[in-house]
Amino acid sequence: MLDTLSSPKNHIMVGSDLTKLWDRCLNTIRESVAPQAFATWFEPIIPQRFENGCLTIQVPSQYFYEVLEEHFLSVLRVVIEKEIGPNGKLNYSVVVDNGQGNNQDRLTMNLPASRNETIFQNPNKPNAFGNKPASNQPTFSPFTAEQADWQTIEDSQLISTYTFENYLEGDCNRLARSAGMAVASKPGVTAFNPLMIHGGVGLGKTHLVQAIGNKIKQLDPNKFVLYVSTDRFVNQFIDALRLNKIQYFTQFYMQVDVLILDDIQSLGGKEKTQDIFFNIFNHLHQKGKQIILTSDRAPKDLQGLTDRLVNRFRWGLMAELDRPDFETRVAIIQMKMESEGIYMPTDVILYLAESVENSIRELEGILVSLVFEASVNNTEFNVELARKTISRVIDNFEEQIDIDFIQKSVSEYFHIPIEQLKAKTRKKEIVNARQVAMYFAKTCTNFSLKAIGQHFGGRDHTTVLHAIDTVNSHLENDDKFKEIISDLQKKFKVK
Repeated sequence: MLDTLSSPKNHIMVGSDLTKLWDRCLNTIRESVAPQAFATWFEPIIPQRFENGCLTIQVPSQYFYEVLEEHFLSVLRVVIEKEIGPNGKLNYSVVVDNGQGNNQDRLTMNLPASRNETIFQNPNKPNAFGNKPASNQPTFSPFTAEQADWQTIEDSQLISTYTFENYLEGDCNRLARSAGMAVASKPGVTAFNPLMIHGGVGLGKTHLVQAIGNKIKQLDPNKFVLYVSTDRFVNQFIDALRLNKIQYFTQFYMQVDVLILDDIQSLGGKEKTQDIFFNIFNHLHQKGKQIILTSDRAPKDLQGLTDRLVNRFRWGLMAELDRPDFETRVAIIQMKMESEGIYMPTDVILYLAESVENSIRELEGILVSLVFEASVNNTEFNVELARKTISRVIDNFEEQIDIDFIQKSVSEYFHIPIEQLKAKTRKKEIVNARQVAMYFAKTCTNFSLKAIGQHFGGRDHTTVLHAIDTVNSHLENDDKFKEIISDLQKKFKVK
């Protein structure tokens, strides 16, 4: 302990000695407060000066100071008395934003043994709301009667059903899902900070980032995880401007351990919001807190965002979500139906998977509509019911050519049952018809070779490729075969 009574009147401490003094204070504080509170409210403090028994510390904002005064005054008093002496003083250097750049206003507070004797040495300093405190009374209040949106947040804003367990892995999302699992296991520790998930609408970005948040909370319930859409973040910032609470807004987000910001492209053109987010981003990143972002496009394609912010997004990992392939769509449908305890025939599942390609969200919506339609009409699932359901969602769906239609048309043309096209038989006439059907499945749809093979009895993609090569070879050398293909092209409206 420093004996301030016997210390020289002009005793000054700076540099390493000051750092050692503050480290001793922190060690004492650490024993008295929760780890999260210590990290949030004491680690950001910077010791500035010790002179004549008075320790000066810098805090990031007036709100920061107010929280210390209201909630940790007794802890600070014990620390000052232990490390400096009974007449020790604590001096706050508060960074105050006056709207014209940053300056520093100094608040000096004595911390004697009795709390009732707490004295402010600058009673004329206006508080955050422009009011002067009464003499010797700490009257600062962090909130007015009207609370902003972020002040009412009580939990992480996560949806409990969004988990890794029901987020199916496929070629379209393997990298993003693996990175998400790594982040969930060690938030803020991996090189994936920030983790930016980007991809088109309805591909599962929100599900994935919320699954990360839920996993983090499961592993460490004390983590402050917060999910917020960018639109909501912007509205919160506007409220903060209106209520003159920018410092409180910033400080709230600087407390977060894991920040999940959805649809970051919505920041485009909002320069002031970008500036405040830039500061929050820097603070969280420097403190080793995890940042997770989503966007409907890659960072290089983001419009209306400052270069310095986009560069921050590139610090970590950018993982893209692609459109789910046929096999993944089949697995998604099967998983959804199993989770609901509903049996759906394989031909209906395959039909849905081949008909809805672009969006998982759209596919899930069609499944809900289909189940509702079947239950209301008390009918079984079948391809025709699925076709009608999809036609109400997808424009011009009836004009689309699908593999079922191709198989049916080829079957009728060659007078061969559809089942034979999918069977293992090697009869020449059936093989020829199957190869023709595979050829049109490739030229008239967007399905991969592997997906086409699945529709023809689960054949390998090399079989489909061989069928296409065979048809092309016949087209070069067989005039009669050319007529067959021409007839079917008219049926499929292929030029």
